[in-house]
Amino acid sequence: MFKFLSCESILILIAALFVQTGATSQVINPKRELRGVWIATVANIDWPSSPGLTVERQKKELLKILDHHEDLGINALFFQIRPTTDAFYAKGEELWSYYLSGKQGKAPDPFYDPLQFLIDEAHYRGMELHAWFNPYRAANDNDPNKVSEDHISKLMPEWFFEYEGKTYFDPGIPAVREYIESVVLNVVENYDIDGIHFDDYFYPYPGKEMLPDSISFLKYGEANFDRIEDWRRNNVDLLVESLTKVIHDAKPYVKFGISPFAIWRNEKEDPRGSESNGFTNYDGLYADVYNWMENQWLDYVMPQIYFPFHYTPAPFEKLLKWWGDNRFGRHVYVGQGVYRAEQNKNGWEDRSQLPRQVKSIRQDANAQGSVYFSSKSLSNNLGGFRDSLRHRYYRFPALLPPMPWLDNAAPASPVNLRHTQIDRFVRLRWDDPESRDTPYGYIVYRFGENENINFERPDNIIHISFDSDKTFFFDTNVRKGKSYRYYVSSLDRLKNEGHAIGIQVQVHE
Repeated sequence: MFKFLSCESILILIAALFVQTGATSQVINPKRELRGVWIATVANIDWPSSPGLTVERQKKELLKILDHHEDLGINALFFQIRPTTDAFYAKGEELWSYYLSGKQGKAPDPFYDPLQFLIDEAHYRGMELHAWFNPYRAANDNDPNKVSEDHISKLMPEWFFEYEGKTYFDPGIPAVREYIESVVLNVVENYDIDGIHFDDYFYPYPGKEMLPDSISFLKYGEANFDRIEDWRRNNVDLLVESLTKVIHDAKPYVKFGISPFAIWRNEKEDPRGSESNGFTNYDGLYADVYNWMENQWLDYVMPQIYFPFHYTPAPFEKLLKWWGDNRFGRHVYVGQGVYRAEQNKNGWEDRSQLPRQVKSIRQDANAQGSVYFSSKSLSNNLGGFRDSLRHRYYRFPALLPPMPWLDNAAPASPVNLRHTQIDRFVRLRWDDPESRDTPYGYIVYRFGENENINFERPDNIIHISFDSDKTFFFDTNVRKGKSYRYYVSSLDRLKNEGHAIGIQVQVHE
């Protein structure tokens, strides 16, 4: 069996065999931690494998991705539903994506809604689903075969500019901000998503050309800003500030987060900046992430620290500390570049970089988890990293961290916990609370007869459900003649946990 594992993974697996599951075990996994993965659709990076696959093939590929991540212990998916001002969902005004059907504007046939399909499958597996938007990109390569004449960049050309062979919304036009806001709000209102997510693409990454937005500046910014750079940052600020309000007004439990480039500003440019010497969000992309966090416009920030330890331009350890120190009471989830795992330069020759980063993130009290780019790199076990997670860091399940600024009230407990034994299985059943709103989901714990009851130990969690209708669980991993204590607690939409109720079960011979 070991021929399929990396050497490091074999050592981790052997070490894991010595960790006992009883009361004296060394628990290396936290009970609360976001474990996420990006599923990128632009240029068919992760899914579907190519444009124009049959619906049956698309679904089969997507289910395989989900099964891989469920088996690993991933609890949050960041699914790219709008890569180039197009759609991987049905309930909107924008055209179906070229990357889905092979022709922009062509609906799946037979019809299905990929976003709804993924929401249902993710929630069934106990995973959150965050809808990932690229807010400003309209065409990735300006290939006329990929852009329909009905695309909004053709219908409203005054809203766009071309830069370095790509087409972008002009962020300085007020009507553009209103349009993007309406697109996002439509998804919030029509889908049972857990979050809205933006990546690092605001103003385009700089190339050799000058940004062609001087006319917009003269029209919308010159009266109030001396420098075009400050006006650009303000344009992005206005969108971020507005979105957090409309999202939470529509559904208070929907999280809003952004995944910026690793560096806000370098310390040499701003005393508030990090000990780094690289490209920055503030000066290069006109994204003032520090301002967004200071004003608490975001529920989480997810910096893409795709760099190794002690890398002079962008040292992982320094950037991890900086983002944690400047989170202003919100969550920090660290973006890790799994695609780097097999590179052989700048420190990535050391295959322990990614596992050590996970360990460092856990040791930092200001960080709440990791998100991996991208799905394919993780599933393909580049550098043996998936093995490291599965056999050590993600051995036990984890609940997502709560967000008390959105909701901190514990849900009511289930009632009437009971059991029956069917052959070698124990079936648990319970009822919803009688006096308050129905919980969003449930957690099932199991303890040995003489084991200390400790609900903070994730190795005692045997089931997490995001389905309030599923008030039962079959435990198929019991031994005849043994006695167990089961506890069931409820979860609300933001993963606050209620008080657990318990029952003693003696398994018959």
